Amino acid sequence: MKKDDLTPIQKKILDGMDKVYEKLIEHKRKINSDLVILKDGKIIRVKP
Repeated sequence: MKKDDLTPIQKKILDGMDKVYEKLIEHKRKINSDLVILKDGKIIRVKP
């Protein structure tokens, strides 16, 4: 689904999720903590 095909509410939700992601990365860098993600069914720790 393209971003152009979304309703205004769906666009706001996705924009909010993008903002939360950026703040999470910023916070993890600030406190020098690993970011834990799931990739290919495996739990991975990443230094942001």
